[in-house]
Amino acid sequence: MLVYLAVMYVIGYIAERKVHNVEDFLVAGRRLPLSLAWMTLLATWFGAGTMLTAADEVRDGGLERGALDPFGAGVCLLIAGLLVAGPMWRMQLLTVPDFFRRKFGSSAEMLSSLILVPSYFGWIAAQFTALAEVLQLFFDIPPGWGLLLVAIVGTGYTLMGGMWSVTLTDAVQISLVLGGLIVLAVVVLLELGSGSFWAGADRFRAEVDPRMLVVIPTTDATKLVGWLGVFAIGALGNLPGQDLMQRVFAARSERTARRACLIAGVMYLSFGMIPLLLALAGNILFPDDVQTKILPALAHAFLHPAVAVIFLVAVLSAILSTIDSAILSPASVLAQNVFPRLGNLSQLQGNRIAVLGVAVCSLLLAYVGESAYALLEEAYLLTLVGLFVPLMIGLYSAPSDGRAAVTSMAVGTGVWALHFAMNWETFLPTVPTVGSWQLPLSLTAPLLALAAYFIWQPPWRIAWQRATPHRPSVDAPPHD
Repeated sequence: MLVYLAVMYVIGYIAERKVHNVEDFLVAGRRLPLSLAWMTLLATWFGAGTMLTAADEVRDGGLERGALDPFGAGVCLLIAGLLVAGPMWRMQLLTVPDFFRRKFGSSAEMLSSLILVPSYFGWIAAQFTALAEVLQLFFDIPPGWGLLLVAIVGTGYTLMGGMWSVTLTDAVQISLVLGGLIVLAVVVLLELGSGSFWAGADRFRAEVDPRMLVVIPTTDATKLVGWLGVFAIGALGNLPGQDLMQRVFAARSERTARRACLIAGVMYLSFGMIPLLLALAGNILFPDDVQTKILPALAHAFLHPAVAVIFLVAVLSAILSTIDSAILSPASVLAQNVFPRLGNLSQLQGNRIAVLGVAVCSLLLAYVGESAYALLEEAYLLTLVGLFVPLMIGLYSAPSDGRAAVTSMAVGTGVWALHFAMNWETFLPTVPTVGSWQLPLSLTAPLLALAAYFIWQPPWRIAWQRATPHRPSVDAPPHD
């Protein structure tokens, strides 16, 4: 592991030599080829949520528990490739709030920044927590020290080279992740079949409860509505995310951006199934409850020590590849869209200060403690309710005065904040006529945000267009 980390820092040092300006730091000079573009997209999202958290959820409740991740997240990448990546790339932006400034004005830029930045703290904290638990399992490192160690390592090489560092390390890390998953899957099937791969597959099919293999609970209307609510969080919630769009902006062409999203989406859905199926196999191999994360437990129990080390490095790779990307994304927004309003600060210096600030806030949240799945869900939900509606309308309409967009953001975020403060999991559960339906907040809040937008600007008064045709200069000032 120390050798692996040393290699990652060497890559970070090499990447640092490519950084000459803020565009290099944030979007890798807009020079990423298809191979690096789809790999960094896949590595960014293929982290603790897919490898550890979703696997444990599926182990308890079946494949329908994968609605958020990987099913929702994988579909999100496909939607991005089909509808979002092309017009966003053509605008030649650095951050998502830049889009809102250009379409709706500086007030929309600032409000979108205030929504985007804190939405990442929970996601990063979930990665810190998951990796600290793995370090405790294998090395008996206390969780408090494990969290600090993970934060220091993940933040270190992000500071060095920005997007170039993240991209180059992602390419190495996702290769290790996919290889480690394939090895563990083969070993587990061999264990199930007492040395026979095909016998293991037959035993899996025979002994796994068919109800655990149901992906969409279509037979129960109440469960179906809840499933769709969670799926919407994953499929739509990260479309306005800076982590996704930063990789779109970094692609060397519009075609590369679109194809990278589509390839990453297919790969995510394909390889994302492996941890889920391994979790169900874990129910057969460990009929008694296992309190630790199921994938590390399988590796610990059945892999040869040398191979277990390789798998552990793969898990480390998956989570670190998400950590560095997740830290860089809100830091980019702070440096480009918030700090310039607070005083004079060089852009590169501002980005590095923002990276440290985001890491510290996320670490503090991880110390406070929260379910990793809840942190992931809240992170996606905040951008869904606050930014999804104005993003999609702005992509396919002419710029407006911004009041409609600001109102939409405020209404969606306000509804979410009320439910978060009251600890309500469904929309207005205290109202009998609504609560009896158990409507998910992820479905109702965006509809309210859409209604708020159309109150200011009815759809028949919007100048709809196919996509944004112009390509403004990347040297345009950051504020109107």
